[in-house]
Amino acid sequence: MDCNRKTAYSVLFEIEKNQAYSNLELNRQIGLQNPDNPAFVRELVYGVLENRIYLDYLLAHLIPKGLSGIKKQVLTLLRMGLYQLIFMESVPPYAAIGETVKLAKKLAPGRDGFINGVLRGYQKKGADIKLPDSKKDLISYLSVRYSYAPWIVELLLSQYGMQKAEQILKAGNDRPKLSIRVNMTRTDRKSLAEQLTEKGFVIEEAALSERVLFVSGSGLLETKAYEQGLFSVQDEASVLAAEAVNPLPGQTVLDICAAPGGKSLAMAEMMGNKGVVKAFDIYGHKLTLISQQAQRLGLSNIITEESDGCVLREDLRDSSDCVLVDGPCSGLGVIRRKPEIKYKELADEGRELSEKQLRILLTASCYVKEGGILVYSTCTVNRIENTEVVERFLKERSGFTLLFERQYLPDTDETDGFYICKMRKQKC
Repeated sequence: MDCNRKTAYSVLFEIEKNQAYSNLELNRQIGLQNPDNPAFVRELVYGVLENRIYLDYLLAHLIPKGLSGIKKQVLTLLRMGLYQLIFMESVPPYAAIGETVKLAKKLAPGRDGFINGVLRGYQKKGADIKLPDSKKDLISYLSVRYSYAPWIVELLLSQYGMQKAEQILKAGNDRPKLSIRVNMTRTDRKSLAEQLTEKGFVIEEAALSERVLFVSGSGLLETKAYEQGLFSVQDEASVLAAEAVNPLPGQTVLDICAAPGGKSLAMAEMMGNKGVVKAFDIYGHKLTLISQQAQRLGLSNIITEESDGCVLREDLRDSSDCVLVDGPCSGLGVIRRKPEIKYKELADEGRELSEKQLRILLTASCYVKEGGILVYSTCTVNRIENTEVVERFLKERSGFTLLFERQYLPDTDETDGFYICKMRKQKC
């Protein structure tokens, strides 16, 4: 049995059955099964996830009785085979079908003939299958073409208009560049770029943050530079959120929803290891990871504490020069990294989350000193969770002034979809 395809199947089936997170499950299965071509596994897994609705649309036209009675094991194998046939030019059609059928004999006994017939049916009739008519049903057309739940398509159309919405949908299917944040307490961007280039990595300087590099190549986390704490993996937009806070050495900074810790660590670096960053999160087990990374980076100015951002703490009132709230959100801005988000069936999630986001933001505002800074950020493109939350906040907290806000988008900024808003607490 082909270990690469078997590993990809294990990841996809676990996501289908138990709603596992793609990035975590992919790393787990690669570690367990040790495939000889992890890049192939990643391509197949993310490719199937990114195109799931489109693949199912084709399959529904190839199977007379539709997909309703198809077991998850069989459906996963059909998606894998079809993706290889359509998108993976490096895989000959005979291998796309043949290897899928071999897997089926082990993983879905008795259904290998059915799977073989469906995939060969695509070879004969696939070109005749048409997408929904965009003029008659734009939402269905965009949903199938780019593989998004219809409610997400409808949301983006209502907030961004047709042209921009389609650009965002398309960009969500692009593979993101690997970006790293340079630890400037230990090196600088130029020196790190030269060091990694010498090790065979292809390096590109980011345009929006002077702390960020884009890196191509395998084995980055096995390098001595990583071991020495010269960099961390972090999307450029996430770094920009920390830079918006702009903490100074010696200040007290509070990160309310800190896990997994990238922004806390970035701010600690910006402060030159002076002052204190208090990294809070409701999930205590996640804080351990922040402490481990701080040690690797040589940072001693981070304190972690389990704390609920919705609950006001009087001991923190007016205590911080800067407060960052990276609110829990729908994640519609990080679909490039977590394509399973595209298929959430929670059309009202953004509205529900916005209530929690506002509650956390109102609570966090009590911790800001007079003249201090409050930054609100999310990794979503949903305005209900972004600008609308800030508008409601400013109506309730008239003592805060809006300094700037920006929505970063994957199609124009080549970052995750990220919203950043910076406010100042006025002096009495």
